[in-house]
Amino acid sequence: MLEVARTKIARLAKRAGLKLKMTHEREGQSLRRRAGGYAHAKQFKRLRQVVRRQRTILGVLLREVQRKMTTLAQAAQDQLRPWLERAERIRSQRLHDKNKLYALHAPEVECISKGKARKPYEFGVKVSLAVAHKSGLIVGARSFPGNPFDGHTLAQQLEQTGNLLQDLGVKPKTAVVDLGYRGVDCDIAPVELIHRGKYKSLNAQQRRWLKRRQAIEPTIGHTKHDHRMDKCWLKGSEGDALHAVLCAAGFNIRWLLRALRRQLQPGGLKNLYFAVIAVWAACLAASMAGLSGLMGADADPSRQPLLRTA
Repeated sequence: MLEVARTKIARLAKRAGLKLKMTHEREGQSLRRRAGGYAHAKQFKRLRQVVRRQRTILGVLLREVQRKMTTLAQAAQDQLRPWLERAERIRSQRLHDKNKLYALHAPEVECISKGKARKPYEFGVKVSLAVAHKSGLIVGARSFPGNPFDGHTLAQQLEQTGNLLQDLGVKPKTAVVDLGYRGVDCDIAPVELIHRGKYKSLNAQQRRWLKRRQAIEPTIGHTKHDHRMDKCWLKGSEGDALHAVLCAAGFNIRWLLRALRRQLQPGGLKNLYFAVIAVWAACLAASMAGLSGLMGADADPSRQPLLRTA
């Protein structure tokens, strides 16, 4: 991050017409290679020395640009100032600081802890998915900036799902979730909450529903790897929210095409083709029409609610 910030500031200063005494380009590239090698070899003492030098040369560059930018026009200064503030924030932040900057070009990116040995952390924005219990269609996709607790996102996710399904006359009645959503029964009433912590008090049908909760995990994987939710190319919080909805729509379209292929095989019901197309067109039109009001503010889905709709 320090070398990325140095390169960006040097490029912007050159574009603005500032003549810098030194850009430290050769030393910066060398330090970046050394830092990667020391980190891989777990030579942390040498790594700290390299990072300290990277901070020093970035600070030297920032102070020189700040001194010389006063000769520029006001418009050029306004264009440089946000990048200087982000670079200074990167230079001054430390390991255990709160609200750190993880991406120079996207300040909204957060560090999301997954708790898995293979990939303990992901960087992006938390996204919640709601999946129909029987069909597996995605009936809700919403981004949540600020990395909120999973249980605090369920009410907003159910609200979006209800809005998307209102034209079909369908409302979610039961939410089958994991243990990360315990204790939010009052927030989502009258929707019934089912999770593993209530297993002894569940009836036979509810226990069967609970066995289907993990069906959302492959859905998360497919949306991330097959439908590009793992990387968002749209700008800002609004772009993250729109990206989540579009990835979910792509998943549903592919699901629909597979269903049509099965039904249009010899002996299939061709009338189902037109019925499904009509229903899907209505759902897509309704969701796109109300998209601006349904999007949350600003890709890692974790502990998502699995819905049963009726």
